[in-house]
Amino acid sequence: MGIRSTVSRSTLADANELRDWRIYAEFAHRLIAQARTLYASENLGLDLTNTVYALDSTTIDLCLSVFPWAHFRTTKAAVKMHTLLDLRGSIPSFIHGSDGKMHDARVLDLLIPEPGAIYVMDRGYVDFARLHRLHLAGAFFVTRAKSNLDAHRMYSAKTERCLGIICDQTLGCLKNERTSF
Repeated sequence: MGIRSTVSRSTLADANELRDWRIYAEFAHRLIAQARTLYASENLGLDLTNTVYALDSTTIDLCLSVFPWAHFRTTKAAVKMHTLLDLRGSIPSFIHGSDGKMHDARVLDLLIPEPGAIYVMDRGYVDFARLHRLHLAGAFFVTRAKSNLDAHRMYSAKTERCLGIICDQTLGCLKNERTSF
């Protein structure tokens, strides 16, 4: 490459300040697409042909005096990384960085639902209007209900408990919402 001496870290940092971040994002998207095709036939241990995604976030604590732009609490700074992981190959297919205050359910507004895909997520994503968008797109979701869910059972479908399915119920919620769990 023609480099005859060590390159200082500040020189690299200065060079990266001038580079357009979209070059790296596009490169990452191409690598992810290649990796997903390599792992597309990987066995999940379940008899499913659907793509299964796990959606979760992690909060990354930062020092408030060093990162004042990432204000999170009175004495803390933080950013949040929301990740959609394709479980075949454990490949991230969507990553969104936000401030530490962004509620998990809001990331559902940023996803482009994939028809037939199954999205597995925790209770932090329970927002019926947003989950209904997944349903309308032909996708499925699996989550646990919040303890304060105000609902009543309207219908129970038969299940095969030997397969680990405890219940399949249609619930009636506030405002005449209907949700199937």
